[in-house]
This record gives sequence, structure tokens and C-alpha cells, in this order.
Amino acid sequence: MSGMMLAIQGALGQGVLWGIMGLGVYLTFRILDIADLSVDGTFALGGCTCAALMVRAGMDPYTSVILSSLAGMAAGFVTGILYTKCGIPAILAGILTQLGLYSLNLRIMDKSNTPFLKVDTAFKQLAAGTGLSQNGCSLVIGGLVAALLIAALYWFFGTEMGSAIRATGNNENMARSQGMNTNHYKILGLALSNGMVSLSGALVSQHQGYADVKQGMGAIVTGLASIIIGEVILGRRVNFAVKLAAVVAGSCIYRIIVAMVLQMGLSTDDLKLLTAALVALALSIPVLLEKRRLAKRYCETGEEEKHA
Repeated sequence: MSGMMLAIQGALGQGVLWGIMGLGVYLTFRILDIADLSVDGTFALGGCTCAALMVRAGMDPYTSVILSSLAGMAAGFVTGILYTKCGIPAILAGILTQLGLYSLNLRIMDKSNTPFLKVDTAFKQLAAGTGLSQNGCSLVIGGLVAALLIAALYWFFGTEMGSAIRATGNNENMARSQGMNTNHYKILGLALSNGMVSLSGALVSQHQGYADVKQGMGAIVTGLASIIIGEVILGRRVNFAVKLAAVVAGSCIYRIIVAMVLQMGLSTDDLKLLTAALVALALSIPVLLEKRRLAKRYCETGEEEKHA
């Protein structure tokens, strides 16, 4: 039982850090209505950039995280240019960026894996100053960053520029008829999204103690799982701030599910299959329930007409 509790605590810590990545995916998937597949590359970009700055350049962990986020924003900007200016479909533009980032990440670190053994990460500094465990530090740092991001996003999407991004994703033709340059708002949205994804990648790398060029593999599916699970539990007809918080909560729930399944003996080789199954199930349930509701209403209407 103690092993299960420790696994759940670790899952909560990881879930909050990965939930920051889920917020970035939410921005493109739900707000802009764009399938951005560059996430896998920009997540690894955040970790690789952070590792190179801290291990090779001797930079402090906080500045490294900020610069890693800016690197992710630059990658999102490239995806946006390919999509809007070059006329490449969004999915293909994301794949091209992701593919190019793999080589770029290798260039940044000069190798495929970089450990943080000889540097003080933000988590090590907090643990030394407060005596908290590694999981406790991840909850404090991840929770603080996630809360600040949710507050910032809630404020930003209430501004004129943020409302324009939401209008672009909701009805692009209507936004254009109002004189908005929707291409600019798509580029901005993709840059902000990938900046948050890289921020998450940098924090996750510091937490796990190393950065790897392949650490972002499957990140987009994990982000979608966080979004869908959060929506299934809290619903979609809620306040915008609650929707954002639901993404982080969904990430924590997803990590707890994974931890519990691993404790029951599932091989780590099957994690990607489990994630795909969870996302497929979460996406299918609302559709099936809606079909059942419509079928029931149709049957009730038919019975009323028959007795009329």
C-alpha cells in the first residue's frame, strides 16, 4: 500500500509539470482549432536548451527555463509561418518542425542525453532550502508555475488581442470580416502554445535529472489525454479559468492512472498503447452518449406522435 501511495505522490508531481504542456496543447487544440504536431519536438527543445544552458554554459535554472520557453516560441513561430505564409497544412507544418527540431536538439546538446548531476536544479535548491522531498518540490514549483500561467492566460484572453485569437479559432471567416489579420493571430497562438510546451519540457528535464532528444515522443497524445480527461470530469460548459485548471487536473489524473497500472504489473513498453487507448476512450464516450441521448429523444418523440 505504501508503494502505491508513493507512486501516486510521484504521479501528482509529474502530472502538474506535464499539465503545463497540456495548457499549451489546449491553446492550439481547443482555442485555435489547429492540430499542432510540433509539440513532440518543442517539448524536447525545452529540455535540451535548458540542459545546454545549465550544464555547458553554467547558467542558473530560472534564466535557463525562461530562455528555453523563448526557444519554444521561436519554434512555434516557424510552424506558424509554414502554415500561414507558405500554405502548408497545419498537420504537415507541425511534422516538418518536429522533424527539424530533432536534429537541432542534437546540435544544441552535442549528444542525445545530458544529465544534471553536477548542477543545482530549481528542485534541488528548493529541497535544500525547505527539506521537501523531490515529489513535494515538483508539486510546489509545478503548482506555482501552473497557477501563474492560468492567471496570465485568463487575463490575456480577456484582452483585445486574446479575444481576437479566440475569435480566429471560433470562426475565422467572421474574424476576417471584422478586419482581423487571422494569420498573425494564428502565428501568435502557435508561438505562445509552444513556449508553454518548452517551459514544461525544461521543468520536467530538471525534475527527472536529465534531458534527452527523445523525451518529447508522444507528448501530443499525453497533452490530449490531459485535455479530454479534464473535460470529461469537469465538463466543457464551465468558466474559462476552470477549463484551464481542468487541463492540469486531467494531467494529474492521467499520471495517477498510469502509476496505478504500472504498480499492477503493466510493462512500461505498453505505456504508449495505454495512452492511445485512454485518449480514444475519452474521445469516444461523449460522442456515444450524445448519440444515445438523441436516439432516446427520437424514440420518445415517435411514441408521442403515435399516441397523439
